[in-house]
Amino acid sequence: MPAPALAHRMAEGAQPVATLPDATQPDATQPEGRLAGTVAVITGGASGIGAGTARRFVADGASVLIADLNEAAGNALADELGEAAAFLRTNVAVEADMAATVAEALDLFGRLDTYVNNAGFGGALGPIAETSVEDFDLTFDVLVKSVFLGIKHASPVLCAQGSGAIINTASVAGLRAGYSPHLYTAAKTAVIALTETVALELAESNVRCNAVAPGLIITPLFYGRPDATEEQLAKLRDASAGGQPMPRPGEPRDIAAMIAFLASADAEWITGQTMVVDGGISTGPKWSDLPEMFRKSRPIRHHRPPGR
Repeated sequence: MPAPALAHRMAEGAQPVATLPDATQPDATQPEGRLAGTVAVITGGASGIGAGTARRFVADGASVLIADLNEAAGNALADELGEAAAFLRTNVAVEADMAATVAEALDLFGRLDTYVNNAGFGGALGPIAETSVEDFDLTFDVLVKSVFLGIKHASPVLCAQGSGAIINTASVAGLRAGYSPHLYTAAKTAVIALTETVALELAESNVRCNAVAPGLIITPLFYGRPDATEEQLAKLRDASAGGQPMPRPGEPRDIAAMIAFLASADAEWITGQTMVVDGGISTGPKWSDLPEMFRKSRPIRHHRPPGR
């Protein structure tokens, strides 16, 4: 979700709960090998949710192709992850680049099992009457056309082998207005709709297509700067602690865990779904923010039937 989103719900200066586990680190309690022997392409894989997903997939035994425009970050992450990872510079709005991600995965690793359409950015901001056509086109190229292209080029491979998963990063902004700017909201709504209709086509080839809808996630995207430092993200984390009913903001590993689940055999009968991972923000306000009349216990006095 882009930086302007949910600002009205962020508690200024709120502090994270000290007893919570460190959600910025991989979860060592999870069994390894859930994705052993599989191969995934992850667009937007050099930072944020994409990087967290690449780390999770490799920890679970998969090999990953990191597809991103950021060569420095992408190569650094591939080096960090070792022989199970490779980087390919990719402009997700260019069809030839997206087709190349599939070809490269097959060439390097010999197969393709999961395609994660994750690349994104905040897109156009401001009133609709002041939004340029150029900014509209760029926003939809990155947020919607890229998903179409990923599905278009991955699905023939997956359908031919009769297995696999496509997972698209949507947003809670695609489920309800008011969380994000106009075009981001519309684009993520389109991603959800495309996920559902494509799922119907691919299901007959035993290929699954699902989406994940993150809430407030501490990433450079949410901070509003692709070069955000760890210190800046730490400040954002503290300021955002009260932004949802759960007592901490989301981290890339929270979304990565859901994506890894959807890629695994544990989700083999799930398709066409949008899995919300948002700490409860789309469910409603925090209990403590509700009016006292809702939270204070009192007996029913009026309209009580006699004898009850």
